[in-house]
Amino acid sequence: MLQRVEQRLKHWAQPKNAGLLLGAVTDVTRSKSELVAENAFLRQQLIVLQRQTKRPALTPSDRGLLVVLASQLRTWREALLIVKPDTLLNWHRQGFRLFWRHQSKAKHRPPRVAPEVIALIQRMVRENRLWGTKRIRDELGKLGYRLSKRTVAKYIRQVRPMPSPRQPSQTWTTFLNNHAPDTWACDFLQTYDLWFRAIFVFIIIELGSRRVVHFAVTRSPSDAWVARQLREATPFDVQPRFLIRDNDSKYGAAFARAASGIEILRTPIRAPKANAICERFLGSVHRECLEHVWIVNERQLQRVMKEYVTYFNSARPHQGIGHRIPVPPCKVEKRRRCFS
Repeated sequence: MLQRVEQRLKHWAQPKNAGLLLGAVTDVTRSKSELVAENAFLRQQLIVLQRQTKRPALTPSDRGLLVVLASQLRTWREALLIVKPDTLLNWHRQGFRLFWRHQSKAKHRPPRVAPEVIALIQRMVRENRLWGTKRIRDELGKLGYRLSKRTVAKYIRQVRPMPSPRQPSQTWTTFLNNHAPDTWACDFLQTYDLWFRAIFVFIIIELGSRRVVHFAVTRSPSDAWVARQLREATPFDVQPRFLIRDNDSKYGAAFARAASGIEILRTPIRAPKANAICERFLGSVHRECLEHVWIVNERQLQRVMKEYVTYFNSARPHQGIGHRIPVPPCKVEKRRRCFS
């Protein structure tokens, strides 16, 4: 009867059917020599398994159990075979970090600031890109809301990231977003005809709508010619507030006189991103049009560019303006009626 009971206990103590606690209770009834022999037998099997190149997969519960058992054993470094001792210590540190992170986690509290005040702060941030924390706090103080800078900065950060101390208050991207409807950009596109002679296309584009305002074709651009193109692009004193151009020598004194009343913004040297929208249009012209057409003379290039600009303004959607068309169909029809 005792033998049958012992066999039944051993059957229950197997790892696949029982847990660690039941196995430990069963080991209490066994002799020390038998336990030592079994430990040596298991250790030799682990040494054989350690020779394999593939690492065993350990679950989070396995890691936690190994850490707890190692804390109760003085010679745990010699008994640890499947992983390195540093790995086990790293698991122990991770457990402490998770524990204290849970302990120091801030409890959810209802906001002390009213929802309408939060909405007002976020509206100020969206509609006034140059306003900082102090300016918004002072504006709220005029309305009777007394908030600290830290509270205002927390809700500003939800709408836009705070600039670094070395970053200026207004970047080039911020300037373009604020003044894109009143800003034009111009540049030259150089291509070649069938006999490898250079032909230049002068482009003026509106940044806000991506509309091509004016273009012209010539073989010998000069200061007087560029000034005449600018005057043709601004009839009846319809002109932008800003005009972006590069440092080309073609923009001389005549061009400056033609641009009176317009603030000229010169791009830095070797900085094509400062005139990115115009540069992207020139790339689109090359990829979508000029690389598929043989140019014979200026007249043909003028006709090809006219067809492409019509397609670009009235039919091609643009990602930069939310996949919209620069000139909506209703405005195109209205212009046709006016010219007819």
